[in-house]
Amino acid sequence: MSRTSRPSDSTPPPDQRAVDGRRRRGHDNRERIVKAMIDIVQSGEVAPSAEQVALKADVGLRTVFRHFEDMDSLYREIGALIGDRVRAILGPPLTGEGWEARLIETLARRVRAFETIAPFKRSADAFRHRSRYLGSDYAELLVDLRNRLIAILPPEIASDPHRLEALDLLLSYEAWSRLRREQGLAPPRALAVLEDAVRRTISREPPPA
Repeated sequence: MSRTSRPSDSTPPPDQRAVDGRRRRGHDNRERIVKAMIDIVQSGEVAPSAEQVALKADVGLRTVFRHFEDMDSLYREIGALIGDRVRAILGPPLTGEGWEARLIETLARRVRAFETIAPFKRSADAFRHRSRYLGSDYAELLVDLRNRLIAILPPEIASDPHRLEALDLLLSYEAWSRLRREQGLAPPRALAVLEDAVRRTISREPPPA
């Protein structure tokens, strides 16, 4: 007598498969929206609209806002991804021997990170006045970068307000952006200019009290 064949215990029921399929499609659509936003910003568009993102992602406008409450929340998602990229560049332990070598290594790492985030920073600047998140996110980044700088410096430099502030400026995104965009320097020359300025700053005598 033959037994009636039964589905494998590992096969989910049809209703569950339908739910899983919708979740996968939802996940895929979210990834496409985020990738579209990144591609548009990297192409030079400073303030992409939701309509542009939907068209690039090949999804409906309602789908964009199904996954993201507003453009601010989409910027927040992009900011988190770019933050991960920056941390991957800045995070590994420094390998230079001596604090001066580690300072120059930090500068080199930062300019790599700045080149990575440049289009997103310009886009964020254009949107920041309407954002609940972007201003505070950038403020947190500045604090983190300053703390990393202070941790490298010897006490005689870290306690000298003139040299500390000069170094904080020289290792900033704003200094790099000025050299790259307004002054039109290629990355190798811009880096050489900053390296020279950093070395001059740490080697000069502190100003009189």
